[in-house]
Amino acid sequence: MKKLLFLHGFYASGLCVPAIALREAFAGRADVFTPDLPMHPKDALRFIRELIDREKPDLLIGNSCGAFYAQMIAPVVGIPALLGNPHFQMSDFLRQRIGEHQYKSPRKDGIQNFVIDEALVDEFAALEAKQFDNCTDAYRERVWGLFGEQDTLAHFEPLFLEHYNRSFHFPGGHTPTADEVRTWYVPLAKKMLTEL
Repeated sequence: MKKLLFLHGFYASGLCVPAIALREAFAGRADVFTPDLPMHPKDALRFIRELIDREKPDLLIGNSCGAFYAQMIAPVVGIPALLGNPHFQMSDFLRQRIGEHQYKSPRKDGIQNFVIDEALVDEFAALEAKQFDNCTDAYRERVWGLFGEQDTLAHFEPLFLEHYNRSFHFPGGHTPTADEVRTWYVPLAKKMLTEL
């Protein structure tokens, strides 16, 4: 059975709507892992890498910040990736949101509150400066982008297309609904699993 690893957005968790929709859509056909990611980017990348080494997924699917991570790690581990509304400038996004916040979906550790501070912004900025370093010509066809036409948060399709060739659109916003996941994400994921 195929394995998929879904990487959620910054405010989300492994129990967010897109994660649940993916698990339901692939039930009985693929194992879909939807872990809670650490808040700090280096911790998140280390966690993702360890999970990949252990579970050996066939495809990465990321949304927003999760797509930022998927893009960086896919060519390193040799796995194709589907990037949903990738946010390639998380430091700018977070800098406007300094302060206390709550995750939008429950986390397994029960912690729902977190703080965005300048140190976290700087951590993301350091990664952004080298986020495309591992992108090679051989990977231009193995990372696909899916962009919501109503997305008001991330507008990075032009930057994506500087590095990758396969770009798709769906008529939704930044965080896809369960129906949008079933209608747009799942068919592309299936196509990637059979073609790449």
